[in-house]
Amino acid sequence: DVIAVPIGYVIEIMRPLAVESLQGMPTFVRGLSVVRGAPIPVIDAGVLLGGTNADATRWVSLRVGARSVALAVESVEGFGELLPESTSPLPPLLHEAHAEVIAAIGALDSDLLLVLDATRILSEAQWRALEQTTAVGA
Repeated sequence: DVIAVPIGYVIEIMRPLAVESLQGMPTFVRGLSVVRGAPIPVIDAGVLLGGTNADATRWVSLRVGARSVALAVESVEGFGELLPESTSPLPPLLHEAHAEVIAAIGALDSDLLLVLDATRILSEAQWRALEQTTAVGA
């Protein structure tokens, strides 16, 4: 599956950096990393999707309120603007997340919960179709 993050939240796409793990954090939080001189939490997209840790080759740095968060993903397929009408019927990223995951995100950072709620899951076929019919570019 492909995760479609609204481009307005994306700061940059980068290679993974060193992560300092934190005790007592939910399983989807890999830890903290220093990005551009500031410590930011690193969230594992694989665990959020109900699977195992993502074999992250890229981080997507997201603007979450006044802060930043890095979303660890296996790859980035492309970027561009997804039109609201093309994403509205798609399931949100957290649609299959366990209640405790959503509760933990909400308790840690309600702004992050809003960003992840705006994020959608696309199948490979849906992604390819959107590439051909919208402004999404690779």
